[in-house]
Amino acid sequence: MRHARGYRRLNRTHEHRKALFANMCGSLIEHEQIKTTLPKAKELRPIIEKLITLAKRGDLHARRQAAAQLKQDQYVARLFEILGPRYKDRQGGYVRVLKAGFRYGDMAPMAIIEFVDRDPNAKGAADKARVAAEEAVDA
Repeated sequence: MRHARGYRRLNRTHEHRKALFANMCGSLIEHEQIKTTLPKAKELRPIIEKLITLAKRGDLHARRQAAAQLKQDQYVARLFEILGPRYKDRQGGYVRVLKAGFRYGDMAPMAIIEFVDRDPNAKGAADKARVAAEEAVDA
């Protein structure tokens, strides 16, 4: 029987899993769409949805709870300033997981996890800004 087995361990320790999901949540908040393995995407969904619910609340305690779970303050700011107001009227279901075939090297099932009403321009925006700044310095 599999009673009280509520999550996938993903062959990682508790600390490694916690850091993995903190980094993945940050990347998803920044780019609004990431590609990962299917089990990781399915485990990430409830974590990111709870963070969006905190952002919808928007008070100081919710901001501190989100900051304790995320690695960087820029992700917390983006979560509360952009994503929280965007999903203010939505009652859940903020992200979707789409199957994306199998990885070439090890045939691992891949998936794309993305926000439902995502901004297509957010993906890679930080990298584009960094490259533009480097070109401006070189010129």
